[in-house]
Amino acid sequence: MAAINILNPKAEFARAAQALSINISAARGISEVMKSNLGPKGTMKMLVSGAGDIKVTKDGNVLLHEMQIQHPTASLIAKASTAHDDIVGDGTTSIVLLIGEIMKQADGLIGEGVHPRVITDGLEIAREEAMKVLDLMATPADCTDREVLINLARTSLRTKVHRKLADLLADICVDAVQCIYENGKPLDLHMIEMMEMQHRNELQSTLVKGLVMDHGGRHPDMPKSLTNCYILTCNVSLEFEKTEVNSGFFYSTAEAREKLLASEREFIEQRVRKIIALKKEVCPAGSDKNFVVINQKGIDPLSLDLLSKEGILGLRRAKRRNMERLSLACGGTAMNSVDDLTPECLGYAGSVYEHVIGEDKFTFVEECRNPKSVTMLLKGPTKHSMAQMKDAVRDGLRSLFNVCQDGVLVPGAGAYELALSKSLENLQVQSRSVLGVKLFARAILIIPKVLVTNAGHDAHDVILKSMQCNGQGDTVVGLDLDTGDTLLPSAAGIFDNYSVKKQIIDASIVVASNLLLCDEIMRAGLSSLKG
Repeated sequence: MAAINILNPKAEFARAAQALSINISAARGISEVMKSNLGPKGTMKMLVSGAGDIKVTKDGNVLLHEMQIQHPTASLIAKASTAHDDIVGDGTTSIVLLIGEIMKQADGLIGEGVHPRVITDGLEIAREEAMKVLDLMATPADCTDREVLINLARTSLRTKVHRKLADLLADICVDAVQCIYENGKPLDLHMIEMMEMQHRNELQSTLVKGLVMDHGGRHPDMPKSLTNCYILTCNVSLEFEKTEVNSGFFYSTAEAREKLLASEREFIEQRVRKIIALKKEVCPAGSDKNFVVINQKGIDPLSLDLLSKEGILGLRRAKRRNMERLSLACGGTAMNSVDDLTPECLGYAGSVYEHVIGEDKFTFVEECRNPKSVTMLLKGPTKHSMAQMKDAVRDGLRSLFNVCQDGVLVPGAGAYELALSKSLENLQVQSRSVLGVKLFARAILIIPKVLVTNAGHDAHDVILKSMQCNGQGDTVVGLDLDTGDTLLPSAAGIFDNYSVKKQIIDASIVVASNLLLCDEIMRAGLSSLKG
């Protein structure tokens, strides 16, 4: 009788071999699901929710987040992979495949009587060797070199969307990052706004070196398009305010009520007049200069009317995040009061115009002098295609963020995995842990094998060919998925992030070691004791 049964007669448990077999089958199961998604030639998955919503994607992170996984071991692997994605932004599918393959290879060894501890010790040695190989293969990268950044973004994006769109989005991502990148300062990706516009097709997506807001002017007489504009960003209420506390006003006569309304109206109009006075100061009559007010709080109809008579474009209820971006894109200072308005607190934009699609209004603030905040305008005919683009762009931006942090790149196209496998096969280990090292040397080949299989080539032929090329010297050889031949990744411009590869090796070995060392699975939590 198991010890846990004495403590809790209702407990369910799986011992030794049975527990291991549960873990191995779960790891293999989840890797089989994800296998066909890997790489630029991977296939799509269609997820249908309980409510009937459809999501078409090949992004491993999206799949693992959206899928309902009930098996505890599979759920653990999924959570480890998505946590990795939150940190480095890519490599989710690779982690799942690598964990699944380590468990599959370990199954055979354990079946022959090898203790899991011997395998996990070997995996630890393999991890140290993997880090050495990674450092040897890393090449320095300059964050101001546009060509290097485009190659890196392209490698990441082509695994998520089709080739033509990936190349366009790579250009947009690199332009956006180069606009906001300042040498010596950390890159803040929040300064890149993503605006979705359901309009025309994906290949018309663009980068706006300024800001796009999803609302327009609220007065029919306000100008729809202005050039050479001064921008006032403010957080000032230009409408009747409700009192902070619950209170009421009581009038003895109708005249008293009118008097109160007039004094409150006068209070609001004084604020509007101060804004108009500033406009007249910076935009003298007859000049080609214009004035735009973007307010975080409300502007009532009477105030809008006063502004429109002066030819001022007024936008109300702007999002808080846009107020910060406006100051960075156009310059100037966001004002919390109209009492100390000066021309120095104004920003500048060469063009401000309104764009209407159906019932949706968009306001474009463009031609800023030195924008430190930009907007990626993602267009697409359907919500599915826009959601897919948004997920892809997020990964593309993260890959650029990683290279700015790491300062180095690693050759892609499966080159690192092939070189690591060769290095581990040649590694001399004077103990039984050599079994774990050789196991990892075979397991790491799952990534190039799946890349080749998804491209429709024979995995064994291509891997054998590349291994022979790798054995001929120090040249780093990768896989050409179009021809099924070998190529030089650096010449083809295929690069991966150093931090992503490092995390994949770390996370997969830690999770696989923990699963291999589980000799008992118990369902004896508090919830199972009820009843």
